[in-house]
Amino acid sequence: MATADTRAARGEQAEAEACAYLQRHGLQLVERNYRCTHGEIDLIMREQQTLVFVEVRYRTGTNFGGAAASVDARKQAKLIAAALHYLQRHPVARRQPCRFDVMALAPGVHEEAVEWIRNAFEAN
Repeated sequence: MATADTRAARGEQAEAEACAYLQRHGLQLVERNYRCTHGEIDLIMREQQTLVFVEVRYRTGTNFGGAAASVDARKQAKLIAAALHYLQRHPVARRQPCRFDVMALAPGVHEEAVEWIRNAFEAN
């Protein structure tokens, strides 16, 4: 069983891999690990004029639906609240279109198998 330290290290590695993947696909890093009272946004990226809030998920198996399925309604609500917090503190960003993406990674997968879900959910 993985310890909290090894899980945290693997999570950081997955975030670094996701960031590099997105940068290879033309996105620019704005901020990593934005934290507030509502939670954390793993990556904030920019794709042209769109601000992209990215949740990175790493799972070793597909139990319970795998990495992408783990971004449930409760997690989405926390991400939306954290994004609103970010936008309140960054007035210039408020004028840009925004979206929420999910990056789902699994161990030992190659780039073609990384699941990048654009517009994974919307803030209503």
